Amino acid sequence: MPAVRPLPLLTVLALVAAVAAAGCGGSNKETATKAGRAKPSTTAPAGTTTAAKAECQKVQAPKPNPAGKLSKPTTKLDPDKSYTATLETSCGTFAIALDVKQGPKTTASFASLAGKGFYDDTTFHRVIEGFVIQGGDPQGNGQGGPGYKVVEAPPRNAKYTSGVVAMAKTEIEDPGTSGSQFFVVAGPDAQLPPDYAVLGKVSSGMDVVETIDAVPTGPGDQPIDPVVIKKITVKAS
Repeated sequence: MPAVRPLPLLTVLALVAAVAAAGCGGSNKETATKAGRAKPSTTAPAGTTTAAKAECQKVQAPKPNPAGKLSKPTTKLDPDKSYTATLETSCGTFAIALDVKQGPKTTASFASLAGKGFYDDTTFHRVIEGFVIQGGDPQGNGQGGPGYKVVEAPPRNAKYTSGVVAMAKTEIEDPGTSGSQFFVVAGPDAQLPPDYAVLGKVSSGMDVVETIDAVPTGPGDQPIDPVVIKKITVKAS
């Protein structure tokens, strides 16, 4: 059986969906676009002061890593503790409060990958202003993952509003399926169906998310200058 290349993740609404069947005579790419939004004015009203904005450093793009071959983690997180994932990026640092009670398998997988350094020196490979920023792919092209899948359907009333962090999946996968790729909602409401496993919500550094959301992008919604995830650490309290 010829190998089938997986779809890029988070295909609903504005993200690119591509299926390429190796050895099947070519590829077919379908896209769906979300209307662009005007960038907010950066000019402050007269007589007011503004807080310092996060800024992105010019960095080299990390080398793509091969697809993961990891086993699905068996360690669980303690639901009676609070867990925070801290993401150090080339545009600053932000933190995510992990929702262990709502997504025990999803958060445990994310924490396990972070603990193994899986996310270190990867990128936010897809940015759609006013919608989401997406990262967590070791290959940097929307095709990579850890080598396993976790399935944990979110509540049917799940909302993907500003700061919510969820796991990306292909359009054909079951609701709540995830590997390593995740997205942060950068606009007021992504208006996605409740199909994406919820990881948590940004607890600090939303200005950094907004800075990443505003970077110039090129083909495939990829930032022209790479936005690098230097490190992700997860700590309990």
